[in-house]
Amino acid sequence: MLTSQWKQDMALGVPAIDEAHEALFDELARLAQLADQHFSAAFRKLIAAVERDFREEEDLMEEIGFTSLANHREQHARVLSGLHHAWAAVDEGDLAQGRHALTLLPQWLLFHQATMDLALAAALEIVQRQSD
Repeated sequence: MLTSQWKQDMALGVPAIDEAHEALFDELARLAQLADQHFSAAFRKLIAAVERDFREEEDLMEEIGFTSLANHREQHARVLSGLHHAWAAVDEGDLAQGRHALTLLPQWLLFHQATMDLALAAALEIVQRQSD
């Protein structure tokens, strides 16, 4: 089974990205334990945090002219679409949709981080070395 908790060996070496990922994994773990009466508001805040983190990551990619920006942005958009669909159900009282999203999101994050975010971290490192 894939982990849904942050582990230090998941770090990519880019503090802004690593801190955002760690906070997101921590929030996912917290929401998974949250009582139903508090879930809806917390789920909406999670979506806002994911939107903010994706936007900040995309800003970094734009700054360096990252060649895979379009593909990376598409993956972000797909996840946000899924979260927004789950939010519509949660907002109507179907918390199971949101809780199910909480089981899928860590798996996607791990894969995304090990592929697309790793490539971004390498590109950021190259840009940093060139500017030194």
